[in-house]
Amino acid sequence: MTAFPASTGSAPTSSADRTILRRAIAASAMGNATEWFDYGIYAYGVTYISAALFPGDTDEAVLFALATFAISFLVRPLGGMFWGPLGDRLGRKSVLALTILLMSGATLCVGLIPDHASIGLWAPALLVLLRMIQGFSTGGEYGGAATFMAEYAPDDRRGFYGSFLEFGTLAGFSLGALLMLIFSLLLGDQAMHDWGWRIPFLIAAPMGLIGMYLRSKMEDTPIFRAEEQGRASAPAATPGLRLLMQHHWRPILVVGGLVVALNVVNYTLLSYMPTYLQRRIGLSPDEALIVPIIGMLFMMVFLPFAGRLSDRVGRRPMWRYSLIGLFVAVIPLYMLMATGLAGATIGFILLGLLYVPQLATISATFPALFPTHIRFTGFAIAYNVSTSIFGGTAPAIGSGLITLTGNELMPAIYMMAACLVGLFALRFMPETAGRTLHGDPFARQPIP
Repeated sequence: MTAFPASTGSAPTSSADRTILRRAIAASAMGNATEWFDYGIYAYGVTYISAALFPGDTDEAVLFALATFAISFLVRPLGGMFWGPLGDRLGRKSVLALTILLMSGATLCVGLIPDHASIGLWAPALLVLLRMIQGFSTGGEYGGAATFMAEYAPDDRRGFYGSFLEFGTLAGFSLGALLMLIFSLLLGDQAMHDWGWRIPFLIAAPMGLIGMYLRSKMEDTPIFRAEEQGRASAPAATPGLRLLMQHHWRPILVVGGLVVALNVVNYTLLSYMPTYLQRRIGLSPDEALIVPIIGMLFMMVFLPFAGRLSDRVGRRPMWRYSLIGLFVAVIPLYMLMATGLAGATIGFILLGLLYVPQLATISATFPALFPTHIRFTGFAIAYNVSTSIFGGTAPAIGSGLITLTGNELMPAIYMMAACLVGLFALRFMPETAGRTLHGDPFARQPIP
């Protein structure tokens, strides 16, 4: 087991410190849950959304709906470029309060769009506009929430506390999926197509308000406040894109490469899987929803354990295990999923557990690769550029590759290629477990 130098941080010692830390975790995770609640209801309700808002036959409408899902990701880098410098200049808290409102408001409005039969092409046009607003706000939300979480957590327990941000990811996604499943079972297929699919979208509004309230009650992170005081006494270069590109291109490339693997797996496994199981494997709509829900519940159980383990053994070994495990096992597990409901459930659970070491350590790993004055900007831009190209497009690419080749295993092969990119990027990532967030990790530990 790898031994790490003593951390400069320490676990909260007073009840007040622990309360503040719990509030910081809740404030960060709530935004992530809201973001992924939207992805969950969209991905799991795509057949209803496509039938209501898009013209054409079923296959064409579903493809258009998946492409619209991808469009929101193309706007995320713009959101990162806008919100990131604001977060580094004005503070994490202020930006996060705005992004969660925009995000939840856009999700709410999707449920209010009149159907295609009523307003024609305005229906898909409005959906595209709202998805772009959602993508723009998400461009600042995730980078800010992970930075906020990482800067509040003690150095020696950053992996454990950071894992709860991803617990919020799966909780939001699972809630969206469960609501779609419950309403589908209660209302029936016809009512879901007519109006039932809209109900889960309306629930985003109270989630966003709760998240904004939690964030408004928090102070900015201690690390950011210390950095701000240092800038006041000794003014430095204003954080921005130019400074980022000149001096911090290495962590941008490392994060970008790791995110290729992370999000191709993530969006293929979580967002595309219900469509894949239904249209390619032949499961019923309800079965295609149940399989990922069960898998995500297993993943949620193991996330805190994986985060805690990363504090002991390091982030690099956790990522290496996950990437190699997925590369070796993804095709056999896809073949297992093709055998029916039981095989699909077991295969999804095993894929999810192999993915957990990556998912559990995102908010502990990526923010720590950037110094404080550029952390929000660097993380937001590197993460969102890579996500926009390889994450949100993964469902459409997986479906398109199957159509092009006739091979039902193409999404698995695409995941394997992404894992190779991640393994290459991992070679250049410095280990940050147990180490302070002050300073530049690439300067402290050059990687050949």
